[in-house]
Amino acid sequence: MDGKQIINAKDRIILGIDPGTNVMGYGLIKISGNKPSLMLMGVLDLKKYTDPYIKLNKIFLRTLELIDNYKPQEFAIESQFFGKNVQSMLKLGRAQGVAISAALYRGLEVNEYAPLKIKMSITGNGMASKEQVAEMLRKYLHIPQEDMLPQLDATDAVGVGLCHFFQSKSILKESHFTSWKDFANKNESRVKGMSAAKERNASKTKKGEE
Repeated sequence: MDGKQIINAKDRIILGIDPGTNVMGYGLIKISGNKPSLMLMGVLDLKKYTDPYIKLNKIFLRTLELIDNYKPQEFAIESQFFGKNVQSMLKLGRAQGVAISAALYRGLEVNEYAPLKIKMSITGNGMASKEQVAEMLRKYLHIPQEDMLPQLDATDAVGVGLCHFFQSKSILKESHFTSWKDFANKNESRVKGMSAAKERNASKTKKGEE
């Protein structure tokens, strides 16, 4: 997928990010006539860099590049999960923060979704594997098998973007707002509250599993 599609003024573009300090996944979804389609998905391979600060810089620059090249109106990112490895959590938090900073630098509102929420939204199962998420996305978005990437970070990022689409679609259906941007502008505290609530629920679920 090269992302070179005709974009109409009424189309929405969502950039989804799966943060990581070894591999960052990204996916761009175009919403046309309230129907999503895949524009682009890929990964930023950071394993060849040993300096952690170089990695963060690469994440920031690639996120800016995606925003500048494809002009998304909406930005969604997977929120940090809570695990036992504090060092891994710290690294992931930095990667997430840098990508978020790039989005804010370009004036995009940030929408965070917990891994459990994303999996539930895509597959109906909060404990689904990455492979199950990828296969469901392939079928739902009609992605040719040859366009699927071996790195599941890419499909995870597409899942983040599609989860945001489903979430905004659900909210708009129950309200008089004409777009997610319209809703977000008039309900800033509620949007932030939803993100915080999702993270709390994900934390409780994770702790219950341990």
